[in-house]
Amino acid sequence: MGTVFSFDIHDARTAAIDAALSDAVAWLHHVDEVFSTYRSDSTISRLARGEIALDACSSEVREVLDRCARAARATEGWFSPTPGGALDPSGLVKGWAIERAWQMLREAGAHHVCVNGGGDLQLSGESAPGTPWRIGIAHPLRPGELYAVVTGNDLAVATSGTAERGAHILDPHTGAPAAGLASVTVVGSRLTPTDVYATAAFAMGERAEDWLEHLDGHEGFAVLPDGRSWRTRGFPGRFADT
Repeated sequence: MGTVFSFDIHDARTAAIDAALSDAVAWLHHVDEVFSTYRSDSTISRLARGEIALDACSSEVREVLDRCARAARATEGWFSPTPGGALDPSGLVKGWAIERAWQMLREAGAHHVCVNGGGDLQLSGESAPGTPWRIGIAHPLRPGELYAVVTGNDLAVATSGTAERGAHILDPHTGAPAAGLASVTVVGSRLTPTDVYATAAFAMGERAEDWLEHLDGHEGFAVLPDGRSWRTRGFPGRFADT
């Protein structure tokens, strides 16, 4: 999927957890084979080119596209699996894949887990006994600096922005690159919707502040291109400017 994944497990090592970790890695490679837009031979690339029909695709593909349709409705079209007119469900797939990999580990008995895919994280438990997870949010305009640190135990964190990949998120209503924000970070309980909402919020630009303030179960923080920032009232973070 064009990024790096990592697993941070703070539980006693068991055969079940080892097996689940192997299964989670295999799952992520499988998702890449099916959904990566970077691979010309992936199912989603072949579907986008019209080489195969949707009814010939796996149930996973149909599940993801159904989730994308629901996400588009929930965000009033600010999330789209066809930004710019081309099929690309990546804004949902990565969070969905990470969350499922995390769930595999949980079901095997791992309670203190962080699965990180390119800066989007699903976490549970603690980083050490009595110590919550601390997640640094990079400053999008100052390479190597942190703008905020999110602290918590059971949460999902997703960031969308231009710092790593440039202007890759499109405004689905115009097809032009979204330019109203430098980055936006959304925190929720599960990464699939949290990642979707981060993508949608970035596409919204200035509209995102009010939208995230009223989005149940989620909090947000954004940096503008001029360096100013805003955050929702319940955002669970400490900031460099405080």
